[in-house]
Amino acid sequence: MKWFLVMALIATSALAQVPVSQVADDALVLDRVAQASKRDLPTDLLKRIVNEDIEILRGKRSDGSYDYATWERFEAGRIDGSYSVQPRKDKMATIELRGANVYRVVVDVPSRRLLVRKNRPVWLERVDVEYVPEGPGQTEHESFEVKAWLQPGELRPFDLRAIARQATAKVIATADEKGGYGNIGVALVQARIVDKSDSPYADAVANAKAALRALDNGDIASLRATAQRMRSSIGGRTTTVSAPPQIAARPVPAASEMTVTAPPDSASRLEMQTELQMIEDLLTGTDGERRQGLDRLHQLIRRMR
Repeated sequence: MKWFLVMALIATSALAQVPVSQVADDALVLDRVAQASKRDLPTDLLKRIVNEDIEILRGKRSDGSYDYATWERFEAGRIDGSYSVQPRKDKMATIELRGANVYRVVVDVPSRRLLVRKNRPVWLERVDVEYVPEGPGQTEHESFEVKAWLQPGELRPFDLRAIARQATAKVIATADEKGGYGNIGVALVQARIVDKSDSPYADAVANAKAALRALDNGDIASLRATAQRMRSSIGGRTTTVSAPPQIAARPVPAASEMTVTAPPDSASRLEMQTELQMIEDLLTGTDGERRQGLDRLHQLIRRMR
């Protein structure tokens, strides 16, 4: 019994650290700005506010990890570059690339260089990666020995042991002295952040994501509706606006208010499509990912009931 009370206190303190009042206030601002806007909606500013609210609701820690979200090995983006490797007798060339939230390094030799000329083989000695893993931890080093010629059109991926909060990849390579320089591509594959289904703020995060899509589409009605749902999902009151003053000598109640009813929108449908897409990705993965996909599918069905 004591153990249960201690765990409950810990959970309560963790929830208290998330400033949900700020998120509720921001949702009210979104609704009011959208109501007053015509074709002058400050999209960039509002998206910045919503993204900051999502970070708050995920419970971002000082070490870059989250209480209610996790990084998973699904590609969310790439940091890449194309380089020319010159043959040198004294030492090999070192190509360096930095990025955040990295879980894989990809080295490839394009089939073409300068669009029309056929590329030349490149000798790949090794790939050295220095990175700080997600969560608390010390800097780690990994080295991938290759010592082989990569032919035009060939690609080599190198997976890190852990998802890196910050990573620096160094590719050591050279070209054939007789053939001349060759082109090589280096990419850092970035992990996707996935919100935990058991988060106490899951509904608020889902509505915040729907608000971002509404901003992208310039959909004022959907933006207002999702802002109101986001506010109510974290305990905020239904959005209200003061009734306009009456003309002449009619008595007007001092605290006259009316509830704003948002028109129906497609935000819920879009959010469900996003969730189903994530479930589909999980069901086509490893055994562990398929189990996670089935669990999320069951949770989605329960929410629909």
